[in-house]
Amino acid sequence: MAACYSPSATFSDIAFTLKGRGQIHEMWQMICENTDIRATFEVLHADAVEGRVALVDHYTYTDTARTVRNVIDSRFRFQDGVIVQHDDHCDPRAWAGMAFPTGVRGFLAGRFRIVRSFAARRKLEAFRRQHAIH
Repeated sequence: MAACYSPSATFSDIAFTLKGRGQIHEMWQMICENTDIRATFEVLHADAVEGRVALVDHYTYTDTARTVRNVIDSRFRFQDGVIVQHDDHCDPRAWAGMAFPTGVRGFLAGRFRIVRSFAARRKLEAFRRQHAIH
């Protein structure tokens, strides 16, 4: 999957802001290795410059063992046949409501990106240490 991205590509979603193929690859590797993710999608538009995909991810959120069905609007910018920008948009409140039991943690995660980003960075850093990635 990393080969689909330009070496200088960017990725963003409700938790991650990543720069470069290496960081993006590490995120995908972590997600695919540590979850039971299943994805369905429909390509809404694609040409040589941009693309848009309606994506639905189904997985168990590992921190809480809760089932998540995340509806995502994925947007891509292409250059020279590879992705240079990938932005995923979803409803963070809906995601948090599925990922966390009722309570303060879910409330905060659904409303404040900094809470989601902190947890995502912590997970990715632990994954890097576990796999001796620097």
